[in-house]
Amino acid sequence: MKDGNKRREKILTDLAAAEKPISASRFAKEFGVSRQIIVGDVALLRASGEEIIATARGYVLEQKSTKRISKLAVQHDETQAEEELRTIVDRGAEIIDVIVEHPLYGELVGGLHIKTQQDVDNFLQNYRATEASLLSQLTDGIHLHTIAYEEPDDLAKIKQALSEKGILYEEKEA
Repeated sequence: MKDGNKRREKILTDLAAAEKPISASRFAKEFGVSRQIIVGDVALLRASGEEIIATARGYVLEQKSTKRISKLAVQHDETQAEEELRTIVDRGAEIIDVIVEHPLYGELVGGLHIKTQQDVDNFLQNYRATEASLLSQLTDGIHLHTIAYEEPDDLAKIKQALSEKGILYEEKEA
């Protein structure tokens, strides 16, 4: 599909109907264009106000949620990343993103959108396959996660579990 306006309309329609993220490569194949053309289409859609989120698994439309949102401060090395993610997801929360403070760029945010154990598996598989570094490795393991959860006591349970595992970042005595 060479008509950019029609292609972008179809991208929005497909994302609205999708239950899972759709990759730029899949759109590119469907429309017979390059992946970079799709990346550009999504950039134009975002610039026009569409709430499209890029995840490691593809694009999704942002869904307005009634869930509670909080940030967790955590610290761990790369060997505890899986334990951290599973601990949060096991308690019913979605891990929306990871945030680190960079000395040059300020706040860096990486979208995660991890809701299920399968999402954790997929993230870890991609992490190992790409041999990429975790953002937390830039900050001696200290980072934030934005999480979404249902009940106020869910947050307390998540913090307690992370604290017991030595992952929750807590004030240290000087």
